[in-house]
Amino acid sequence: MRKLAKRFPIHGWIGLGLVIVFWTLNWTLAGLRTQWAFFPLWLGYCLTVDALVLRRSGTSLLARDWKKYIGLFIASAPVWALFELANSRLQNWHYVGAGSFSTLEFWCWATLNFTTVIPAVFGSAELMRSFFSRPVKGPLIRPTRATTLGFFLAGWVMLALMLAWPGLFFPFVWISLYFILEPINIWLGHRSLVDWTKDGNWQPVVSLWLGVLLTAFFWELWNYFSYPKWVYHVPWGNWLHIFEMPLLGYGGYLPFALELFAMYHLLAGLLGHRQTGYVLESPEAR
Repeated sequence: MRKLAKRFPIHGWIGLGLVIVFWTLNWTLAGLRTQWAFFPLWLGYCLTVDALVLRRSGTSLLARDWKKYIGLFIASAPVWALFELANSRLQNWHYVGAGSFSTLEFWCWATLNFTTVIPAVFGSAELMRSFFSRPVKGPLIRPTRATTLGFFLAGWVMLALMLAWPGLFFPFVWISLYFILEPINIWLGHRSLVDWTKDGNWQPVVSLWLGVLLTAFFWELWNYFSYPKWVYHVPWGNWLHIFEMPLLGYGGYLPFALELFAMYHLLAGLLGHRQTGYVLESPEAR
């Protein structure tokens, strides 16, 4: 059993300070400010959440390996860029205030800010996991040939439908990549969620779902009074907004978390870290 941290870690206090300062600046200053306030605000969120995890469980992403923690930020920007590429076809969101920058300036700022996506979601997932003392039972999903091939083909069908009829099938952007990449990770021997679901343990999946919803709440909250900011344009389900996001849109965050998990572990595996247990440790490490 790991020894719990007796005090709130110093990096958590630094994180809280960043959140307080840059949340205040982002919501009170006039004119352009979010392009430089976003990263320190979300870095503060990531550090605060990591410290909470360390305080509760005696381990955290940063405490286990600070180099890999930095790697989460590095991996995050190109991963999110895939969704921006998909949005060039979907046109489901755009950035108010982007016209105040040159194209190069805007995407330099955006790339910096996109680096916080994965560490925020994974840190929040680990925080949610710290509240579970036992496995969460669910359906058995085993890495059989039929299952992995079925997932793989279904992912490509969803992706094709999304590209062909984006007005109808745009939600598939948040799930198709998971169905494609999960089998690839299994075939390559990388970490995958089937490491748990093969035994009927859905704790990591539920942790990711709860973690991404927590992150989504703050994404949408802090975006509401930001400038620049994003706004949504979805062909259907565009009602009952919570901040800028339609209520149904929050459902898209659930499979999005699984996609982030699959994409990160594909990259980690290709770089030689096939079964590190770094994010949501393996069952054997619990």
